[in-house]
Amino acid sequence: MAEYNNRNIVLHELIGLEAEVVRSKDASQVGIKGKVVDETKETIVLQTGSGKRRIFKRISTFKFIADKNTFTVEGSEICFRPHERIQKGLKFYRKRKL
Repeated sequence: MAEYNNRNIVLHELIGLEAEVVRSKDASQVGIKGKVVDETKETIVLQTGSGKRRIFKRISTFKFIADKNTFTVEGSEICFRPHERIQKGLKFYRKRKL
């Protein structure tokens, strides 16, 4: 199992993690909580108690829970296709504090 920390969260797989939208330009999406079940370049799909919700990454800030730790991530830091995240996310990895 992957070890998540505040720096490498932007490089790791997000599907399967618990997430919450803590800020968004779309006020109706703030507070949505659920498990990440799918991801594209521009969106994250959360499985909530009332069904699946698609959240736009670029306009949102997320709180992810991994290994009993909480990490806050700006959507722009993860706004890549999942398979491109390791290569393109390195600039954000270097900027984040441990």
